[in-house]
Amino acid sequence: MKSLFSIVLSILLLLPSLGSFFVYTSFKLQQDEIAKTICVQRKLVDNTCNGRCELQKSLKKYEDNEKRMQNNLDSKVDLVYIQNTFIAKDWEVTERNFSPRPNFYSLEKKTISVSLSSFRPPSFLV
Repeated sequence: MKSLFSIVLSILLLLPSLGSFFVYTSFKLQQDEIAKTICVQRKLVDNTCNGRCELQKSLKKYEDNEKRMQNNLDSKVDLVYIQNTFIAKDWEVTERNFSPRPNFYSLEKKTISVSLSSFRPPSFLV
């Protein structure tokens, strides 16, 4: 069961990178039909195109679609939440000081790295 799951997952991960392969394969399967009906040079006696003009159009359309999808991913806005913490003095109840700064920052560019400087692992008393 695990091997079947891993095979299916691997295929799903590889599918987006095989998009142009699928376009080319579907063209090759229908090349005769495309050359007779859709091709611009179909009425010429010495037709050397054989529908390749339609293949170029399909590949160009696929690449434009991929670029548009990539631009949509690049324009995504990342939201970073920063938690304000306070330190209690001698286990007394203290009032929390709220800073006028916002608790979030909106980034219009792609995130480059993440700062984990506020992360402190728990310390155990020995």
